[in-house]
Amino acid sequence: MTKKITISVILIASIAAVLIFTVKPEKPTGVNSEVAEALTVIAQDLEIPWDFAFLPTGEILLTERPGRVLLITDNNQQEIQVTDTIVTQHGESGLLGITLHPDFSNNQFVYLYHTQETEDGLRNRVVRYTFTGTALTRPLEIIGKIPGARYHDGGRIEFGPDRYLYITTGDATTEDLAQDRSSLAGKVLRLRDDGSIPADNPFGTAIYSYGHRNSQGLAWDAYGRLWSTEHGRSGLSSGLDEINLIHSGENYGWPQIQGDKARRGMVKPATHSGPDITWAPASAAYYDASLFFGGLRGEALYEAVLEGETVVEVREHFKGQLGRIRTIRIGPDGYLYLTTSNRDGRGNPAPGDDKLIRIDPGIL
Repeated sequence: MTKKITISVILIASIAAVLIFTVKPEKPTGVNSEVAEALTVIAQDLEIPWDFAFLPTGEILLTERPGRVLLITDNNQQEIQVTDTIVTQHGESGLLGITLHPDFSNNQFVYLYHTQETEDGLRNRVVRYTFTGTALTRPLEIIGKIPGARYHDGGRIEFGPDRYLYITTGDATTEDLAQDRSSLAGKVLRLRDDGSIPADNPFGTAIYSYGHRNSQGLAWDAYGRLWSTEHGRSGLSSGLDEINLIHSGENYGWPQIQGDKARRGMVKPATHSGPDITWAPASAAYYDASLFFGGLRGEALYEAVLEGETVVEVREHFKGQLGRIRTIRIGPDGYLYLTTSNRDGRGNPAPGDDKLIRIDPGIL
């Protein structure tokens, strides 16, 4: 299915640089009363929400995988127009990551990661736009020709403390591409904000690290260390999902090693789910010395407790109560925000799904 992102929107200005718009005091169904009191539904009836970003004025820009960008403001969900962009959505591909430029307040730059059908098949790309308040305009391709497929498209984009853009790509269901440094598949990429290559990238290309199956989470801890979450093997032998500590130029082993296996020149994960447990980790956010990530198949909010470069414990929150959880972000108000992904064909949608939910971290 191919959809052109269309839409018009009225940007409702806010007077604070924190999330201040009033939200309807709705509580998720299917959770116990104590948990429900700590959760607030910000938006619902979403269609496979994938990522979201907080505007300086407090509103939220949110991507839906079929090819829409929504502005979430004061209980309203309105599509915005995205200029000259065609999104192809098959399986896990489509409109995925979104992030704002570090100087967004001055330049209004918004970055999107999405899939397109091309003469060479499915390809992923990152495009920079200018947000006018009513549309995303002036598209500039930052990087393209990233191998795409029905599954394993990566899609997370984040600016790091160094103000460079980091991008996760999947192996596009061709495992050996993850080890091929001539391919952009199965990598963490690192670029300047205009798409040019930083002089200190390890291979003189966009590639920062390689040997990844399908990373969908990136987050920096309080010491500037980069962590990622990564989907492990699937099918009947699912499990071995990973948390990785990412270093420039390192090979993270897929498909040659997984779990506790070791091979010279390859980096084992900081921790993994084991062979009998599947998290299907779909995001990453650092908060109070822990790495939080959504679990799709695991249907939980996971918390990896960090001590330096070591994961000492992985905790589960809301297990089985909210369904499939994808993106976790820390809001400007200090609360955690998450999206459910129960309408993606693999979940059991509840009334109002999918949802954007705010969490009081005090309950965790």
